[in-house]
Amino acid sequence: MSTTFTAALSERLSGKNKGERKKLSYPVVLLIIAGSLLLLSALRAITGANDLTSSGQWSGALGAAVPIGLAGLGGLWAERSGVVNIGLEGMMMLGTFSAGWAGWQHGPWVAALAGVVGGAIGGLVHALATVTFNVDHIISGVAINILALGITQYMAKMLFGAEGSAAQQAGGNDKQSPVMPDMPNFSIPGLADWLHSIEKHHWFFVSDVAGILNGLVDDVSWLTIVAALLFVGTFFVLWRTAFGLRLRSCGESPVAAESLGVNVYTYKYAAVIVSGGLAGLGGAFLAIGTHMYSDGQTGGRGYIGLATMIFGNWRPGGVAMGAGLFGFMDSLQLRSGGPTVHALLLALAVLLAGFALWRIKAGKSRPAIISGAVAAALVIWYALTKTVPLEFVDATPYVATLLVLSVSAKRLRMPKADGQPYRKGQGK
Repeated sequence: MSTTFTAALSERLSGKNKGERKKLSYPVVLLIIAGSLLLLSALRAITGANDLTSSGQWSGALGAAVPIGLAGLGGLWAERSGVVNIGLEGMMMLGTFSAGWAGWQHGPWVAALAGVVGGAIGGLVHALATVTFNVDHIISGVAINILALGITQYMAKMLFGAEGSAAQQAGGNDKQSPVMPDMPNFSIPGLADWLHSIEKHHWFFVSDVAGILNGLVDDVSWLTIVAALLFVGTFFVLWRTAFGLRLRSCGESPVAAESLGVNVYTYKYAAVIVSGGLAGLGGAFLAIGTHMYSDGQTGGRGYIGLATMIFGNWRPGGVAMGAGLFGFMDSLQLRSGGPTVHALLLALAVLLAGFALWRIKAGKSRPAIISGAVAAALVIWYALTKTVPLEFVDATPYVATLLVLSVSAKRLRMPKADGQPYRKGQGK
């Protein structure tokens, strides 16, 4: 397509987006990151919860964030084309099963590729239902989640648990695949040891930054690096290429895109298949990390991935930040339990107090009063207790999901035509 076409499409899209809020500048983002690090450092020094900034905590957070982030990135691809993908959880299930089936026979890299293929097949089914047959997107996604659960359980019995089969002899059963080989990890020689030596001194801020960085550069899975490249690649493809402009136009105004020569069906199909492949890779990451497929392995991460996409305002950077937050909370409840989560009550109280001041400055008294009251209650809870109940610790990632979505709801702007039915030629 010509430069004139691309300019016309850009103008049409920009016209649709006039109400979008101004994006945060890079200096502001860096200030937010620095402020968050200072808050964590102060919290560690005050409460003695050293695991908040330990390399083990952040290494675990990175591992927990990758499958959630890949699911969220998959949702972003689909919804930027105008297709709601509630079926991310089912596509992750297909990815875990495919990776488990291929991994024990051919190794972890083939398992990763098989996971992508398994998820992409789920994406193809979703695209066929929603794009070609115009099935309601929510109904199709829920159906895929249900079908994926049944298919993976049935296939596990057939392939891994069949009496006398090679898989059963290798250690498989109805609920899990045989063990696959390890995938080698990546470390930056010298840097990890140097950062660890600084971390163990527990200096304010300096040791905290060293611990966080050490967790991000030492013993990192190669699939984590692949996931990071996929985030960068997604931003480049969707926001810096003509292909991405056309795809996003399908999610903003498919009728306008069609009038300018875009084959809307083709772009929707491509986006939803890529969406399934990314979710499948997230499922494969889970199977490779535990060296096998097991029943119920996804644990709702597809739904949390959908929440990260919404929190991230349908942008790759926002999805990455959301996945990091949920990965951090997930790792925290697995590693540290009650005492460290108890320390976070104080951090949450500080954040809510800051939010209350911001709302007062904006003249919004009601949310300011509510935030201030909750902050005071959290301070009292922290002062009167030394830990939190185990049930609350287990629910921490999901509570964080609800809090983040509730706070960020008003600044979100989904694609204009997301989830809306479309038929070729309907604008004529």
